[in-house]
Amino acid sequence: MTPRERVMASVNHQNPDSLPMDLGSNVSAGISGMAYGKLKEYLGITTGHNRIYDVVQQVAQPEIQVLDIIGADVLDVGRVFNTEDSDWYDVTLSNGVAAQWPGWFRPRHNKDGSYEYFDCEGTLIAKMPNGGMCFDQQYFPYKEDYPENYNDLDKEMGKVIWSAMVHSPWDHSNEKYFWETLRERCLVLKNSTDRALMITCGCNFFEWGTFLRRMENYLMDIYEEPEQVLALNDQLLERHLKNLENTCKYLNGIVDIVRFGDDLGMNNNMFMSLEKYRTLFKPYHTKINEYVHKHSSMKTFLHSCGSIFPVIGDLAEAGFDILNPVQTSAANMDPARLKQEYGKDITFWGGGCNTRKILNMGTEKEVYDYCRRMIDIFFQDGGFVFNQEHNILGDVPPQNIMAMYKAVEDARR
Repeated sequence: MTPRERVMASVNHQNPDSLPMDLGSNVSAGISGMAYGKLKEYLGITTGHNRIYDVVQQVAQPEIQVLDIIGADVLDVGRVFNTEDSDWYDVTLSNGVAAQWPGWFRPRHNKDGSYEYFDCEGTLIAKMPNGGMCFDQQYFPYKEDYPENYNDLDKEMGKVIWSAMVHSPWDHSNEKYFWETLRERCLVLKNSTDRALMITCGCNFFEWGTFLRRMENYLMDIYEEPEQVLALNDQLLERHLKNLENTCKYLNGIVDIVRFGDDLGMNNNMFMSLEKYRTLFKPYHTKINEYVHKHSSMKTFLHSCGSIFPVIGDLAEAGFDILNPVQTSAANMDPARLKQEYGKDITFWGGGCNTRKILNMGTEKEVYDYCRRMIDIFFQDGGFVFNQEHNILGDVPPQNIMAMYKAVEDARR
């Protein structure tokens, strides 16, 4: 099988020829620029670049040379933009690793070592402290209360960190002929690689509520003002469907997977009751899945962190084909139980290595042995793509990263 065939067979719950694996298909399945620079040095790679394509999380775009070495099967189509050296400039990350930021991203570097990013109107959007690994949101448009109407919603969404500092290809979405250009470049990419292709489309509902209202306010809204939550979701759905209309129109038959995000879980439980998910969010998740499946051949991928075991069946019913990051370190997320209960209903994209205690703090042998156990559990009858649980962060030793991929290599044999 080609890598694309391997991935899609597993997503379709068929047995592929070998274990499919991902690094960097999206901004929640990738690698911090801090770790990526060290990994390249460890591998003896002195060419190429360490380009931070997601500036919020400081996540690097893995280069083809590195993906070839580790045997990754998926590409993020964001790489079709910002391809020239002139699109980037040199920076030094907090751990001293050399990297590059996109030319449009010009945060203010303060005397105390912190960085601040302002929009064109002077609004403070985000801040990263001295020695930090990522930027934190500073502006919450509706923190005080919901607006009387949503005439300014597009403008206010544009001031939220995840929109104001958005990763490629969406950092070009305001350009004339964006969709035509995206299609042309993705078609070139597909014809030049046999890897599966993924595009991130966001389509968050719960998360946009927290971005606009702040987490503590929005969690209370779910119980005290559910009618406001629904009204906001109606507005979001209208915008999400418009974006999906173009995504399906221009990328159907080219891109294999569309990635959505909505973190529903904490370390110990979900952010809300199952009943609240079913009444406030599941209908909207169902509608975006129905639209993609009706208007394209793309599979739908949901990134949702945390302890979400109670809702996985509902996510499958809502139409999600794939679940990520499969955070087995959270409560009630036992991998064997996940596979037994839902292995035939949804594809697990992740869960391959615990990034909280094993990948960053374990020995090489502990990393290797842990990954082999997870592969043995998840890789039965398809329905599994190997990926670590969320991004590889800057504190992960490169030898541990390679021990993880050695486990994948040996399992493939």
